[in-house]
This record gives sequence, C-alpha cells and structure tokens, in this order.
Amino acid sequence: MHRQRTAIIESEGSAYVARCPELDIASQGSSVEETSENLREAVELFFETASPEEIQQRATFG
Repeated sequence: MHRQRTAIIESEGSAYVARCPELDIASQGSSVEETSENLREAVELFFETASPEEIQQRATFG
C-alpha cells in the first residue's frame, strides 16, 4: 500500500533541504528537483531497511 507523505523543501544558502516530518527523515540537494528525488530515495531506503517496529514507531508518532 502506498501512502502519501509530506515533503517540506526549503532553501538554505545555495542548497535545498527536504524533510518528511511524519517519518523524521531529511535529505538535501542543489535543486528542488534533486532534493525531492533524494528525499524520495531516503524514504524508500528507510522502508526497505527499517524493522517493522521502527516503521510503526515513526508512523505512529510522526
């Protein structure tokens, strides 16, 4: 099942930082597009590697 998550992207100097507050995951990049893709990859990697308990904890408290 796919669920939508929030992505907050902000510029910081010459770079961009993206956060997914529901999962407490962040990433960065040099453009909005790159930053968005990097965050997407970080979230996918989290779901591939985290234990079911970690996923449940972050999804519950995020």
